[in-house]
Amino acid sequence: MAESLYAAAAALWDLPAPLVDKAEAAERLTAERRAFWRDRADRAFLRVLVAFQKAGVTEAHLAGSTGYGYGDVGREALDAIFAQVFGAQAGLVRAQIVSGTHALSLCLRAAVGPGGVLVSGTGPPYDTLRPQVEELQDFGARYLEVSLDRSGRADPEGVAAAVGEAAIVARAGTGTPGRREGRASGADGRGRVCLFLQRSCGYEPVPSREIALLGTIIARSREEATAAGAELVTVVDNCYGEFVEEVEPSTAGADLVAGSLIKNPGGGLAPTGGYVVGRADLVARAAEFLTAPGLGGKVGPTLGLGRLLYQGLFLAPRAVGAALAGATFAAAFLDSLGLNVSPKWHEDRTDIIQSVHLGSREAVLTFARGIQAAAPVDSAARPEPARLPGYDDEVVMAAGTFVQGASIELSLDAPLRAPYVAYLQGGLYEAHLKVASVLAAGELWRAGHLGLAAPPRPEPSGR
Repeated sequence: MAESLYAAAAALWDLPAPLVDKAEAAERLTAERRAFWRDRADRAFLRVLVAFQKAGVTEAHLAGSTGYGYGDVGREALDAIFAQVFGAQAGLVRAQIVSGTHALSLCLRAAVGPGGVLVSGTGPPYDTLRPQVEELQDFGARYLEVSLDRSGRADPEGVAAAVGEAAIVARAGTGTPGRREGRASGADGRGRVCLFLQRSCGYEPVPSREIALLGTIIARSREEATAAGAELVTVVDNCYGEFVEEVEPSTAGADLVAGSLIKNPGGGLAPTGGYVVGRADLVARAAEFLTAPGLGGKVGPTLGLGRLLYQGLFLAPRAVGAALAGATFAAAFLDSLGLNVSPKWHEDRTDIIQSVHLGSREAVLTFARGIQAAAPVDSAARPEPARLPGYDDEVVMAAGTFVQGASIELSLDAPLRAPYVAYLQGGLYEAHLKVASVLAAGELWRAGHLGLAAPPRPEPSGR
């Protein structure tokens, strides 16, 4: 019988036998659950395939455009495909959207105006979104933040109550009406409440939010806003969550949904880009903030990237399924080593993130070195902490990816602050995340951060 993946890895990277035994046990334990994620990916693939066929994609759609990008049929079809796949009225998919933060900034600017109120219903937003909130406040919007409950979950009743309070403030807003016919109602912000919901846990050691919970929050909040005579617009940060569940946030009532193409929906092929899907008038408004009023989504050259964006979306369900299956193994394996992980291997997931509680700065850096050592690119690099734009704390990142910052490829992020949690995500191959988990555990073992007996430290040589 052929040796296991883990025995082969042990021979290549000099891993101890106890880690191999635990990895093989985790492989057996999670076999059925990993098959579940692969099966879900197959069904998501059908949704994507039908959207391609309905849009009538031909080779001509892949050609691309330059300059202004006028009349780019490939760009227009891709917008329509994203809208159908995500259950929305309209889509905006552009290489000119450089990140998930950029896409969300467009959504917030489209949804909140002077005199409007922004409510964050999932606690503090992700680090890089905080400057967007501050800018909206500078332009006259109000901001409310709803704390998570004691278990770290979003509270539908608490959010609905905050939306009700915000509706009263919004109705007294001082914004001036938009004059141009066809602009989204309430674009000036008067009488409008924007509810922002973040699907992923971000850099907080709390559960991510399943779509059913988001739907409950949106429905209850809309009731409160309507009762107070205000319009509610909901914006969902979908980063890391695409294709994980069988539905997307638009089907749960979200008015705008946004994310990055170098995460799940790019399938590992998109070299850059982001998307916005949702209500047609709001997507059009977001497009005007991306380009200019009067231009909106009618411009934006694809610059020969169309094929990568199309093929990346086509492969995205498979990539997400591989990442989820690998994360399921990682959760079981690392848990068996005494590490606190979330979610557990058998629990439901709504994003591709696997958090690992490591307890100290040194352990986080050690774990990151092990993940980097498993990379196909820059495997010899040593991850070092740094202060990055948009982040309050030092952050360490491990990512030997083909596309810079591509989180659907295997990567790790960790803010260096208590309680010292590392966030592991991606893996275009299920086996890649498995091997990386074992290599990272090997680094922890060598440094004495695991309960297993560590190798003896060499005695210092005399002079």
